[in-house]
Amino acid sequence: MRIVIAPDKFKGSLSASEVIKHLTIGLLATDPVLDIQGVPVADGGEGTLEAAICSGFTRRTSRVAGPTGQPLDADFALRGDQAVIEMALASGLAVLPDGMKDGQGATSLGTGHLIRAALDAGARTIVLGVGGSASTDGGAGIIKGVGGRLLDANGEELPDGGAALAHLDSIDLSRLDGRLRQTRFILASDVDNCLLGAQGAAAVFGPQKGLTPDDVAEVDNALAHFVATLAREIGNKAFDAATAPGSGAAGGVGYAALAVLDAERRRGIDIILEFTSLAAKLEGAALVITGEGSLDEQSLGGKTPTGVADAARAAGIPIVAVCGRTTLTDAQISTAGFQTVYSLTGIEDDIEKCINHAGTLMEELGAIIANDLASHEKLSPPGQAPS
Repeated sequence: MRIVIAPDKFKGSLSASEVIKHLTIGLLATDPVLDIQGVPVADGGEGTLEAAICSGFTRRTSRVAGPTGQPLDADFALRGDQAVIEMALASGLAVLPDGMKDGQGATSLGTGHLIRAALDAGARTIVLGVGGSASTDGGAGIIKGVGGRLLDANGEELPDGGAALAHLDSIDLSRLDGRLRQTRFILASDVDNCLLGAQGAAAVFGPQKGLTPDDVAEVDNALAHFVATLAREIGNKAFDAATAPGSGAAGGVGYAALAVLDAERRRGIDIILEFTSLAAKLEGAALVITGEGSLDEQSLGGKTPTGVADAARAAGIPIVAVCGRTTLTDAQISTAGFQTVYSLTGIEDDIEKCINHAGTLMEELGAIIANDLASHEKLSPPGQAPS
């Protein structure tokens, strides 16, 4: 019997590959003859690079500027002329020096450097996975990283960060890397927020990156000035991009991607399911297992578990989910396409133990799933009653 395990990471405890590893141990401990295939997936944010590497992409490493300007080594993935960049590895909260947030000064410059590195490696299609960013600079750092210049009234380069954009006088795009025009960019993001205002990048996401309420207003105004200045260079396209869904993603990196890189925005899970060839890997499977750390209402809006559930439904294969915890009702679980949900908190009430001993608990879930599979409980194809 063949089982496909296609989970996202359990943030703060297990990577997608580790989820697969521990589930497999538990499944095989109960039924050693199971044929198990693991396919790490993600929704375009953290974990995207892992999904690409496990799908046959080659890991590449480049020296780039980190979110506060300090150099660091960041990976990207390459397969043929397609590259996958996970912004968080160059410009994310997780790579801040000593974890110290710099809401006003953090930059997306390193992500621009990764784009240049991917171009150097021959990429002509670049997927930008933009979750987990540390900056709210509207993607100004990316523009700088690919050859643009952001200048003050004295013709000097602006300092990095969103707050500095208040002093922006002109933007010189004449030195942009010429290869950008021959490159297709795909913005992998499920964030619908626009760049500015009450639902914009600074207001909604800025506080988690270190912005105070006063900072939010300051940076939002600076981003508005950035848009107006860019419009003098590229016309109304700059204003149109600022109101487009997804322009507020990753502190406004979505804005630079749409306005300057002419990126196509797509649901992250759809892109990743394509390059992992999940649909082909589901053929002949008796069960699909997906999951993520917290299975909640946000998960229903195009995150990894529901994307995998859609693929399983299309193939007529039953699917279950594993998670650290879930807040979904039985009706929501059924509507999403899952036969059932297995949670770590279902076997261990202590949240800290669930986080610190997630691997061991995941093995227990694997054994429970294997027993249910053997007894045909909860595991019928979508739209059919359990046998």
